[in-house]
Amino acid sequence: MYVEIDSKSLMVFTPPTEIFAELRFFVYNKKENKYFTIQDVEVKRFNALRTVWGLVQVLPYDTFNNPENGYVFEGGQCEFGVDVIVAPPLTNWEIHSFNEKFSGPKFSWALKNFSELNVNNLTSDIFSMGGRKWVLRLYPKGDSRADGKWLSVYLELAASDTLKEDEKIFVQANLRVLDPLGSNHIEHKMNVWCEVQKPSWGWYNFMSLAELRKAYLDNKEHALNLEMEFKVVSATSYSPIK
Repeated sequence: MYVEIDSKSLMVFTPPTEIFAELRFFVYNKKENKYFTIQDVEVKRFNALRTVWGLVQVLPYDTFNNPENGYVFEGGQCEFGVDVIVAPPLTNWEIHSFNEKFSGPKFSWALKNFSELNVNNLTSDIFSMGGRKWVLRLYPKGDSRADGKWLSVYLELAASDTLKEDEKIFVQANLRVLDPLGSNHIEHKMNVWCEVQKPSWGWYNFMSLAELRKAYLDNKEHALNLEMEFKVVSATSYSPIK
């Protein structure tokens, strides 16, 4: 079953317009007194180059043609229908751009004399990745949710690099607290969308402070060493349709 748009209706505007619509087809079953319904899962784009859309198969031919099934009745009659649900006109295109390979994908941060830190939180130096500027924010005794038991760490956009209202960034990265004596690093994976409404992304309970003090401060400078490794950074914005 197919539906065709009147091509003249597309020529009302200059340049010719496009219509986006959902299609739902019906076949009446008199035996059950109801309609068999099938809907295409994708929104269809009608334009001057493509005026016809539909489904190659709605019902198997044998099923439809057998009078005992109720689709053909009273001497060969049958009833069909279609709902065309037109979507509002698009005003913006969503544009994605990905940065998947970085010349230097890692950022390292060493906090010396960690046990002596007596501040609520600290921010790292600004670093660039994927065309944006970032900082790490760390709460040595945990933030308000950590109850003094957890190390809290967050990734933030630098204050000098703000998002627009219609912009968001996808970040895939690994954040580690490095083991000073071996390879038993504490690692968490990050897969987040960064938006204006959510300026910070990370963990209030990254790791236990008791475990950190026991095994994750180096002997020389009592430093805590963090490493952020970026895998993917994507930018999404919206461009007006002209």
